Amino acid sequence: MILVSGTIRLPPAGLARALPAMTDMMAASRAELGCIAYAYAVDLIDPGLIHVVERWTDRAALAAHFASPHLAVWRAQFGDLGITERNLILIEGVPEPT
Repeated sequence: MILVSGTIRLPPAGLARALPAMTDMMAASRAELGCIAYAYAVDLIDPGLIHVVERWTDRAALAAHFASPHLAVWRAQFGDLGITERNLILIEGVPEPT
């Protein structure tokens, strides 16, 4: 299994405007073949910090995700949503939770 984890940052005042785009991205990603989990969570202390957690079955599934139209739409919205940071790491060989 592949784990992608990290954060993105946007202006706290823009969070309400970003929620529909984030919800669309989550729903489309969760429907992809090979997606085990895909979630965004607002930090309770720092509302401009969004935690990202993704779990994928393998590299092929993640590569398909990277090529998906909904990911391109999401990335194209970064400027309008004020997303200034994106810090993600990828870890391969993570055992699935039991």
